Amino acid sequence: MSSTLAAAAAGFGSGLSLIVAIGAQNAFVLRQGVRRDAVLAVVGICVLSDAALIALGVGGVGALVAAWPGAVRAVGVVGGVFLLCYGVLAARRVLRPGGGGLRAEGEAAGSRRRAVLTCLAMTWLNPHVYLDTVFLLGSLAAGHGDLRWTFGLGAALASLCWFAALGFGARLLGRYLAGPAAWRVLDGLVAATMTGLGLMLLAGS
Repeated sequence: MSSTLAAAAAGFGSGLSLIVAIGAQNAFVLRQGVRRDAVLAVVGICVLSDAALIALGVGGVGALVAAWPGAVRAVGVVGGVFLLCYGVLAARRVLRPGGGGLRAEGEAAGSRRRAVLTCLAMTWLNPHVYLDTVFLLGSLAAGHGDLRWTFGLGAALASLCWFAALGFGARLLGRYLAGPAAWRVLDGLVAATMTGLGLMLLAGS
């Protein structure tokens, strides 16, 4: 039992250390959480996607995919362009704000649809997600032998805890970001994060 808990704890710690750093996905979840826009759907997509990718890594797909580096480069180019486009949109909101702060009204169907599609693209077109979940966590899990799936379960649990805290906990920031000036600062951070990551992906592809 102690070895099982140790493997799960190692997976939880490793997974948390990889996803906590601010990145494109985290910035998007934070923004949706602050706006209270399709939070459950966005958090669910992030958690389920991570669980699927972690399972692929633990199952050994990471080593198989690594044999085709051209595919990783292609995903890097597509993901980099996508992040740059999203960064430009965020920068445009900074330069041309809508004039209002955050609103806590109910979600519109169009808004929810856009949020879901953007989250799917942000997750599955981001090569860093594959590097972290499939390759790195898959390699770490392999070191635990028969307990590799326990390690993977711990990593998936870390993803669940983090994204739930980030998405739903962001609502606590609502009163601090109720003014248009604070909203422009948040969009500025999002724009800088997306643009920086996009350029890094294109440079490394």
